[in-house]
Amino acid sequence: MAYDQWLYERVKNSLTEKRVNFEERKMFGGICFMIDNKMCLGVNNEQLMVRLNPNIYEEVLKEPGCRSMDFTGRPMKGFVYAENEGIEDDVRLDKWIQRGLDFNPLAKASKKKRSKNESYV
Repeated sequence: MAYDQWLYERVKNSLTEKRVNFEERKMFGGICFMIDNKMCLGVNNEQLMVRLNPNIYEEVLKEPGCRSMDFTGRPMKGFVYAENEGIEDDVRLDKWIQRGLDFNPLAKASKKKRSKNESYV
């Protein structure tokens, strides 16, 4: 798994300082921070993945260090990567983290897959 350990620690420390309950999961070749069972933030290579309000998606793409999340070959609206100058200092990084946290209560959790043995009630 390839992700920037220093960026991971910075995100983890920020969430801990904010007293956010989170769970870490290995995803997308990196690590994802789940909040309320919803993907919120992640670290992949040297970039921060942020799930944010789709209503501000086009606007934030114009910011330095921001680009669409397109690991599938298609941009995923509401998901961006922040990298380089966009996260170089803690103030900028915290701005991106806060955007993810602000949208998280509005985001929908993905449906859990049923196991083969699970029956319908």
